[in-house]
Order: sequence, then C-alpha cells, then structure tokens
Amino acid sequence: MSYTSYERELKGILAGDLDVIKKVTRACDVETRVNYEKITTFPFMVTRAAGSFGVDLVALRGDVSFPVEVKASKTGVLRFSESSGRATQQANDMLDECNRSKVVPIYAFRKKGVRGGDSWRVFTLEGANPTGNMGLLYRRLPKIRMTKGAHYVMEWDQGMELNRFIEYLVI
Repeated sequence: MSYTSYERELKGILAGDLDVIKKVTRACDVETRVNYEKITTFPFMVTRAAGSFGVDLVALRGDVSFPVEVKASKTGVLRFSESSGRATQQANDMLDECNRSKVVPIYAFRKKGVRGGDSWRVFTLEGANPTGNMGLLYRRLPKIRMTKGAHYVMEWDQGMELNRFIEYLVI
C-alpha cells in the first residue's frame, strides 16, 4: 500500500465510507468495529490538501474541523529529524498556522502490518492554543514527544486509537 493510499484510507474513514470502514475493521474486535462505524452517523467532509504546511487532509464538520498530516511506517517510531529537519519545520509551520486559526493540528500515524487491531493512532503537537470544542479535543489527545535536540518523535503505541478518537467525536 502506498503512502497516498493511506491518505485515501483515512479520508474514507473520516468521511464515513462504510466499505472502507468494513475493510479496515475486518480483523478488529466488536468494540473497535462499532466505534469506527459511529462515524457514518455524523461524517466529515474530507478533502486532500495540497498545501505547504505539512497538511495532507482537512476534515470539516459542523461542530469541529481540523487539518491532518498522515504518516505511515512499518516501525512503531517515527523520527521527524530523519529528513534533515524538514519534517520538524513542517510541523512547526503547521503549529503556527493552527494557532493563528485556533484549530487542533492532528497527526495520524498508520502502522503497517498491524493484524487484529486498530492500525491507526492519533496525536497532536504540544503548544497549540485552540478554543471551545477544539480546546476540549486538544486536551484529550496525546502530544508528539519533542527531543532535547528540538525534533519530534511519534511513538505509535503512545497515540490514541483512531476508533477512540471517533468515539469521542461522535458522542
């Protein structure tokens, strides 16, 4: 599966595409499957973003909207410094833009090869200042860790399962 196919997968999930949700949850337990299916009752309008701020998708809905950067890896750790600091600069730019508009920056991490469970994890960046419902969402999300060298490290097992994120958004 290519990187853009993970973007399409997440786009389908957030948009409430039942075919995508069934495919993603085929090997999941009942609770995970039910949580994913909740998005079909109040889905997002999701568009691919061709911006330079490190944003792949934008999810829009009446009560909450957010930009999403999609990452995928076979390992459970993604270090932003591996691309000569470019990913770190993109994250900082995304944080700045999100702070200007008071929205939550979302990072979705898809671990390749996960069997029998939720392969998606959701994070945000420390230092955002969203307001209202966005502030509530922000406080619930795990933050991407920052190293002493000022680079971000995303650890898949520290993230919020996407099905739990959906459950929170749909309640």
